[in-house]
Amino acid sequence: MTILEYYRKVLNGELEQSPVERLMGLKLISIEEGEATYEMQASEQHANPQGTCNGGIIGILADMAMGLAYGSSLQEGETFTTIEMKVNFFRPVWNAKIIAYATLYKCGQTIGFVQCNITDENGKLVAHASSTCMTLRGDKAKGR
Repeated sequence: MTILEYYRKVLNGELEQSPVERLMGLKLISIEEGEATYEMQASEQHANPQGTCNGGIIGILADMAMGLAYGSSLQEGETFTTIEMKVNFFRPVWNAKIIAYATLYKCGQTIGFVQCNITDENGKLVAHASSTCMTLRGDKAKGR
């Protein structure tokens, strides 16, 4: 089963979310080849000492969306790993629904680049993330 097929089953409730999705309260909204959207409700449990949503939490949301956007383009037997990720933050989040929309920008034979906009429930840009991913095949993909 491909990653796209697997996560379509997650989206339809046929398979369970991963532990990190459950732990963080992430909800997969949509997945298509090269695209994925997640949302989460940021609240006081996600707050840093200043009372706003911790940047690492936003990073996890973006990482999940970007990972699925990249993974959804892979073939059966292929998997991937993130080799670099960057997040730029533009506005604080307190208690709000935040949405991460990721798109595959460029996918080569081994390396690909993904981008993600994170917005609040009013559509205001909270952060922008990018990620470089590497496709794993054969023995490197086993057990992942």
